[in-house]
Amino acid sequence: MSILTVENLSHGFGDRAIFNNVSFRLLKGEHVGLIGANGEGKSTFMNIITGKLEPDQGTIEWAKRVRVGYLDQHTVLQKGQTIRDVLKSAFQYLFDLEKEMNELCEKMSEADPEELEKMLEDFGMIQDILTHNDFYMIDAKVQEIARGLGLEDVGLDRDVNDLSGGQRTKVLLGKLLLEKPDILLLDEPTNYLDEQHIEWLKRFLQEYENAFILISHDIPFLNSVINLFYHMENQELNRYVGDYNNFMQIYEAKKQQLEAAYKRQQQEIAELKDFVARNKARVSTRNMAMSRQKKLDNMEIIELAKEKPKPEFHFKESRASGKLIFETKDLVIGYDQPLSKPLNLKMERGQKIALVGANGLGKTTLLRSILGEIKALSGSVELGDYLHIGYFEQEIKKSNYNTCIEEIWKDFPSFSQFEVRAALAKCGLTTKHIESKIMVLSGGEQAKVRLCKLINKETNLLVLDEPTNHLDIDAKSELKRALKAYKGSILLISHEPEFYSDIATEVWNCESWTTKLI
Repeated sequence: MSILTVENLSHGFGDRAIFNNVSFRLLKGEHVGLIGANGEGKSTFMNIITGKLEPDQGTIEWAKRVRVGYLDQHTVLQKGQTIRDVLKSAFQYLFDLEKEMNELCEKMSEADPEELEKMLEDFGMIQDILTHNDFYMIDAKVQEIARGLGLEDVGLDRDVNDLSGGQRTKVLLGKLLLEKPDILLLDEPTNYLDEQHIEWLKRFLQEYENAFILISHDIPFLNSVINLFYHMENQELNRYVGDYNNFMQIYEAKKQQLEAAYKRQQQEIAELKDFVARNKARVSTRNMAMSRQKKLDNMEIIELAKEKPKPEFHFKESRASGKLIFETKDLVIGYDQPLSKPLNLKMERGQKIALVGANGLGKTTLLRSILGEIKALSGSVELGDYLHIGYFEQEIKKSNYNTCIEEIWKDFPSFSQFEVRAALAKCGLTTKHIESKIMVLSGGEQAKVRLCKLINKETNLLVLDEPTNHLDIDAKSELKRALKAYKGSILLISHEPEFYSDIATEVWNCESWTTKLI
């Protein structure tokens, strides 16, 4: 049974086409991975099928009474709500039914026999719906999901306004999973999740009986939960059965076949054109030349897709720093409440340190305290000499109305326009991206603009807060290579062992310092 049918979908922004005559079908129980490079339109596709965006052309048809759940990380959580409130709001439709049932009870005492019979029938129907949907076990269900995602440790009565990016994602994901819709739409759900809870989500999706569409650049995660890929590239959407390796083999084989067919056709075209040019003037061969010309005119020309620019990251390095990078003495980090025990940490030149541990323990707070952006609750931080620091923040919350060119020029006013364009192109951005405003770019494209600023600044210490969030597979692989080659020091927060394990000379587990129960 088809849950979703998309036919002849076309869409674009300005003169930039995203989809051209795309079709898609989702069947009951299918676990689909939606993959493709940054900017190919994966999130746009999600917004179109959920009705947030109107397509330029085409039809989107959902099966009747299908309940759709969409993990949208831009959802606003209301100040004053607790984590428990948000999770329980997943069952709002059941609470509304309970209210309706209670109102029926009040009216029954004044009803005549005919009305009473109708009311009793409605009462019984609502009672059945509540029982069937485990209404009387809601608190237990909330506890189970909260435990799985580590929200119990944060505190279910905590105001959602006080949460970190990762904790906020967990609350939104928890609410969505409790709603148990007929189809889950998940846009990079592992961003901001720590390793332990990525594992929990993996098990949940493996056992999930309903359909889902998952956008992710985490290949091991994708391989473990999906059975079908849709690859988005060059305004097309193509279906592949099997795991990612199987997709890559078929994709590469199709690409090579197309290239071979293109070469053969180009050779044939050259021969036909040559024959026509040599023979069209002669009376004896004119008919043959016209026949060849007709063949040329009717030929369906094979076109090769333009190769997307592959990112190249080469960090500019300044003079070497002093031997000491930083040292903390009894440093206690936090805002209103301490997030750590007194910390005595030391980092020296050449070290590449990965900070790991569950969300909400203060990893970002530690980085910002070391950099002097946040005042410590107590203790001190001593920074070494001759430090040239490059800082990649986890997320930029304010809207940015600059174009990519303006954004780079702001930090590098001495660059010519050619140098700005070349720097952005080296980060894997096309001319269309480069001339666009930052705010219309995908998360991955925005991350590439921020990386462009970082690699063009001379540094000897890189402070990176989850730099791989939103980056596609090629960009992630190239960033890993560049960080391994970097001769300076690195302080890195990451939840991806596959990424940091080859880079880090040392791993610091923040769970051993926290004042929180985990």
